[in-house]
Amino acid sequence: MRSSRCKSRKGLAQVVTTLMLLAFSILLSGVAIYYSLNIVSVRLQTEDVRLTKQEIWVNSSGAVGAVMVQNLGGKDLLIDKIEVRGVEQVWTTVWFFRVAEGTSVSDALNVTHYDNLTGSPTIDGRQYTQGSSDLPLASGRDMILYIKGPDNVAVQDIGTTISISLFTMNAQYVTECNVKSAT
Repeated sequence: MRSSRCKSRKGLAQVVTTLMLLAFSILLSGVAIYYSLNIVSVRLQTEDVRLTKQEIWVNSSGAVGAVMVQNLGGKDLLIDKIEVRGVEQVWTTVWFFRVAEGTSVSDALNVTHYDNLTGSPTIDGRQYTQGSSDLPLASGRDMILYIKGPDNVAVQDIGTTISISLFTMNAQYVTECNVKSAT
């Protein structure tokens, strides 16, 4: 009789072991889901910038560049620097327009003459402001930039591809376009 009694106390029942394994696997999958959601939520708070409608026009008076900046990311950003063909542009040669929330710019950016970029010019019914320092751009918003007289663009560059680079605290965004005649 004694031997049968020892056999019954030998280990955990099969049902208890199965329940423990099931509880452990559920706990482990819960931790994995929590970790995945944490990564996704952090990713939503990153920068995502799109440069569109890029143009550079040139004639004997000078060159003008234009680009639309779209902040598609989950956080606001600060535009630190703009380069055209690798040369940094001084803020006083940059004019900007913040597109109103809920509106979009569907048409192409207009050719603007070099001499028109003074003071607070109006282009396509939009009043532009001359830059003086770094430009903030809220999440989900758009901004149109006009650059007066990029130093290294001349009439001889018509037809060549030129880069426009935008720098923020975290990244550099680059787009390219062909130089067009402004006449």
